[in-house]
Amino acid sequence: MENFFKLKEKNTTVKTEVLGGLTTFMTMAYILAVNPSILSNAGMDAEAVMIATCLASFIGTLAMAFLANLPFALAPGMGLNAYFAFSVCLGMGYSWRVALFAVFVEGVIFILLTLTNVREAIFNGIPMCLKKGVGAGIGLFVAFIGLQDAKLVVKSDSTLVTYVSFRNTWHTAGIVALVALIGVLLIVVLEYKRVPGGILIGIVATWVLDMILETAGVYVPDPKAGFYSVIPSMHMTNFASLGKTFGAAFDFGAFGDVKIMDFIVIMFSFLFVDIFDTIGTLIGVSDRAGMLDKEGKLPQIKPALLADAIATCAGAILGTSTTTTFVESSAGVGAGARTGLASVVTGLMFLIAIFFAPIFTTIPTFAIAPALIYVGFLMLSAIVDVDFKNLRQGVPAFLTVLCMPLMYSISEGIAVGIISYVVINLIANAMTKNKEDREPVTPLMIVLAIIFVLKYALL
Repeated sequence: MENFFKLKEKNTTVKTEVLGGLTTFMTMAYILAVNPSILSNAGMDAEAVMIATCLASFIGTLAMAFLANLPFALAPGMGLNAYFAFSVCLGMGYSWRVALFAVFVEGVIFILLTLTNVREAIFNGIPMCLKKGVGAGIGLFVAFIGLQDAKLVVKSDSTLVTYVSFRNTWHTAGIVALVALIGVLLIVVLEYKRVPGGILIGIVATWVLDMILETAGVYVPDPKAGFYSVIPSMHMTNFASLGKTFGAAFDFGAFGDVKIMDFIVIMFSFLFVDIFDTIGTLIGVSDRAGMLDKEGKLPQIKPALLADAIATCAGAILGTSTTTTFVESSAGVGAGARTGLASVVTGLMFLIAIFFAPIFTTIPTFAIAPALIYVGFLMLSAIVDVDFKNLRQGVPAFLTVLCMPLMYSISEGIAVGIISYVVINLIANAMTKNKEDREPVTPLMIVLAIIFVLKYALL
């Protein structure tokens, strides 16, 4: 392990990597329940999707470990699975088999873009101020998700969001929010005391406390309101159900009424969101782990992107929506993970999860929420490296940070950041006579800005 993963060179240990890998898995385990629930709306078998989710995550995460030696985990992406089910299948009326084939084609294009260094060029071409903004924006985004999962932040008709009413929802959202706050405090104390695996301990302790409160009747599950039992139940997984989705992407009998232009739009929508979600996640998590060099480049970027592309193809063949690098990897990084050994642990946990899915799918999102809130704090610190006195760098970075949580999308935050950076600096450069004072705007950035503008105008 030392020779392959270079633990000493990365200033880490086997124990730290194992804890980091377990922490990442715990923060991602919700996908085992959420992904089948979402894709079943498209007519897919939920148990088949669950098995496909585990296998695709296992393959993708191990590919990341052995190709790139990075502590990043992969799984079917949130948002992309919703687009798959609700827009392509329910909205456009196409079979889920057509959507799976579109995901597969997207994965093949990703492989070609990676081998031809296009994706690497995009990653390296983003200015450092935006990369710092992306890292901080993801931190704020992750923390915002954590606050929602903890039920601390809820929807409001008058102000869009507000805080939970502890009094009116005491046995559901109220007690959940309180326990989440206790979980955040516990993680902060453990991390302050530098207890190994503090984040993982916080997740497990929060979950155990939730189970105690449910047993005592303080927390009362209400499935109709989205509050389920946190006490795991056991039943055997029917592995034969995978046959219902495996290879279905190539069932061309379902393509009879597919319009070519519709298929192209579907495929490019998957492609567009995935490419910038992945790049944004890699930038943010790598920056937090201190893996970016002085020029803001990630030395292992090409194999990391290749692993992501391979995972997308594998997931489509197995029977799930786009498999991508998960921002929750930042939790493992926050716990100290620095090498692919952590990814091996996370990947093996996804494989084991096939047999013990009822346990992992019972882990409530509000038990994971404290970890996401704390990791958001860690990642937000990247913003201090942005020179806000320089408006040409500060404003685009600020807009990137602002738009990720408010637009609920990493890729949208990157889009706004790139467009604003190009527009502001082209205007400023035109008004600046001294060439040395001009901010460089590369042709690649101009092309990306145009593509994003066209995306908003046409899609």
